[in-house]
Amino acid sequence: MEKGYQVIARRWRPKQFDELVGQDHIVRTLRNAIDTKRIAHAYLFVGPRGTGKTSTARLFAKALNAEGGPSATPDNNSEISQSIMGGSCMDVIEIDGASNNSVDQVRDLREDCQYAPTQCTYKIYIIDEVHMLSTAAFNALLKTLEEPPEHVKFFFATTEAHKVLPTIVSRCQRFEFRPISDKVIAEKLTEISKAEGIEVEAGAIASIARLANGGMRDAQSILDQMISFCGSQIADSDVLDVYGLVSGERIAELAKAIGSLDYPAIIAAVDAYAEEGRDLFRILLDLEAYTREALLDAIQNRGTSDRLGVPLTTESIMRLLDALHRGESSVQRGLSEKANFEVVLLKAAEESRSRAIDSLIKQLAQAGATDPEKKKDLIQPAPESPASSADKDSTVAASVDDLKVALSGADDGARAASDAAADLIAEETQGGFDASKDPHQPAPAAGPASGSPLITREEAAQRLGPNVLAALEAKFNGSLTDIRYPDENDMLL
Repeated sequence: MEKGYQVIARRWRPKQFDELVGQDHIVRTLRNAIDTKRIAHAYLFVGPRGTGKTSTARLFAKALNAEGGPSATPDNNSEISQSIMGGSCMDVIEIDGASNNSVDQVRDLREDCQYAPTQCTYKIYIIDEVHMLSTAAFNALLKTLEEPPEHVKFFFATTEAHKVLPTIVSRCQRFEFRPISDKVIAEKLTEISKAEGIEVEAGAIASIARLANGGMRDAQSILDQMISFCGSQIADSDVLDVYGLVSGERIAELAKAIGSLDYPAIIAAVDAYAEEGRDLFRILLDLEAYTREALLDAIQNRGTSDRLGVPLTTESIMRLLDALHRGESSVQRGLSEKANFEVVLLKAAEESRSRAIDSLIKQLAQAGATDPEKKKDLIQPAPESPASSADKDSTVAASVDDLKVALSGADDGARAASDAAADLIAEETQGGFDASKDPHQPAPAAGPASGSPLITREEAAQRLGPNVLAALEAKFNGSLTDIRYPDENDMLL
């Protein structure tokens, strides 16, 4: 009978520790444990899918059961090694935690582990997706896991370590498998394609590595699918078409359109993506990655980068990146993916130009420190005709509300300052004038004259308190001299 086709992910499964890529810290630890004969009785392998957890468990089991004793470089051609890697060894039992998660099945395991191995040095239990075991099953395993027979070893693998009971984790040596970098994945795919006799463009290799999201098995499965689609020659455009991606150049063009506030170009790009059937959510993720590179470039270049079409500060790029990140859920799970994608991009463009009030105050302070006249020009409006007496009285009467509005977006200390100062103004102006009366009638003689101080700074400090006064002065970036009726020559209209 003709032997069936075996996928690349299985044919290229590591057979030695040297072939396990992207997990050097784990390989080194296990090698040293074997060489120094410090082998624990339970290991917990944690990490994303396709990063080598089950492969590492098999390699470790193969190394422990090597002929002549544990060895970090066992013979691949021995009968035991081949049976372990093929999954047919009676002393290396692989268990699927999702379908063997009951208490009864754990009890069977406890009884079975009491028997000595038939052909190997150790009887090893590899439980994949161990987090799927029930709480009762975990508890039934505790005693055996803590004090197993000398010939028994447990290897657990899981993608969701937070679901494993702490009492289980504390009895194991935990190893964290990291997502494999795109560079390492690309190098491995290049090696595989050459060995398989497949011509793959460098851009196609990079696109596959980007699609894999740190998983080597995912990358190998994608390569296998692309070979079935393209044959012996794979181009970058083929990968983009099959998986709905867009090239890096088009991502850069879209990012520059957002940075330049080119709204027609943004809408045109989204229309083109939708017509071509591209994956808009994946485009959003690629756009975030490109924007992050621009942010890092701005940090390295003293706060400014022009990678988004125009020079943008670190603050602006951070606001743009945050807007893109907030829009992920609406694009991924919204009812209208295209409309939500357009809204996210347009909002990101707008937010890249927004400024926080604190940054504006800081800019004014810096301008005033270097050039007082420049600061005066920034805050002094163009001169207007003198206000009538009615306008002047109305401005004074409205000063309480104006002060509150000016600090409405401030922090708690500044709001407290505005309330206290407003109450103080209102108290001092009672009886001095009444704006509800005929504005052409003169104010009572008891009221202070226009421009004269109602309260001096010393009185304000005493009545407001030093903390409130300090918050008020900090918010307006100046020092309070006194609180007075506005004079028409001093008003900023």
